[in-house]
Amino acid sequence: MDLYSLKGKNILFFLVKNFGGYNLIIDKLKSYGANTIHYDERPASNNFTKGILRVAPRLIKNDIIKYYNSILKDLDKTKLDYVLVIRGEVVPAFFLRKIKEINPNCILIFYNWDSFKNTPNTSNHLDLYDKSFSFDLEDAKKFNINFLPLFYYDQFKADLNDSTGKKYDLLFLGTAHSDRYIIANKLSKWCETNGLTAFNYFFMQGKLVYFIKRIIDPTFKKFDYKKLSFNSLTTLEMVEFYKQSKVILDINHPYQTGLTMRTFEAIGANKKLITTNSEIKKYPFYNENNFYIIDREKLVLDKAFFEKDFQPLENSLYQKLSIEGWLESLFTTKNIEYWNKMLRN
Repeated sequence: MDLYSLKGKNILFFLVKNFGGYNLIIDKLKSYGANTIHYDERPASNNFTKGILRVAPRLIKNDIIKYYNSILKDLDKTKLDYVLVIRGEVVPAFFLRKIKEINPNCILIFYNWDSFKNTPNTSNHLDLYDKSFSFDLEDAKKFNINFLPLFYYDQFKADLNDSTGKKYDLLFLGTAHSDRYIIANKLSKWCETNGLTAFNYFFMQGKLVYFIKRIIDPTFKKFDYKKLSFNSLTTLEMVEFYKQSKVILDINHPYQTGLTMRTFEAIGANKKLITTNSEIKKYPFYNENNFYIIDREKLVLDKAFFEKDFQPLENSLYQKLSIEGWLESLFTTKNIEYWNKMLRN
């Protein structure tokens, strides 16, 4: 069984729409002939709703119920073959049960690319899915579900013959949270002192989210408001930044052990990576030449790491780490045992 088995199948897909790559996932599914029906898991995408969902979702519980009932009404005459829920922080249990009741042969698939600590509500519904996955090795063990790392989009595939000059020695692109701002700026200053060039892009979901987080999270008081961007980069803009950079900086959330999207984008683009996540040593693609691990409490870099080129991986690994390999793991049995072997180590 491969992804071409999805031809003609109806897939209901939930993912936050402001996530830059959601349309790329849909396009990939469509390339195999699948019919995709996509909804944002949130009842609205305005800044007020975003902020409330993060801090007090119970305040808009009725809006959530109304929203998902409207989706059921939209789907009244649609036979569903698959439901794919990514993160699923808002998707209610009554909706999943109703979908299964109406479409008894429908396969419900859940994938969490966040820590369950950050999305505690999602772990309450795992028994309602036919297949569940986490990008976090420890979460997969704890909740007894499948382990599946993240992936890179086709747009990040590198042309190994590309000799384009590099504008930045170190690049950080990411959502502003926790100690990212402090770490990225300290490393930027290190680069400046050592004759290297660094560039940081800090994204914030909205001004309201920022001000709410300043109240509940003391680390946000250290953020320079003027250095935040409230506009997310498009995938193509990110790809251009990667092309202009030699090394990518990855700063994982302190409560996450799963590898971030930056890790796999760097691999796809054949870029070296500096990361705060020591868990990367457990993965089959780890190579000291390509990955440099730093302690977020004691930042130490080595200029020699910037002077050597990326060593390409085996083709089979590139395939497993691509969006195609990721979708194969979700919708077929391919690659599942390969990644689940890490659960037993």
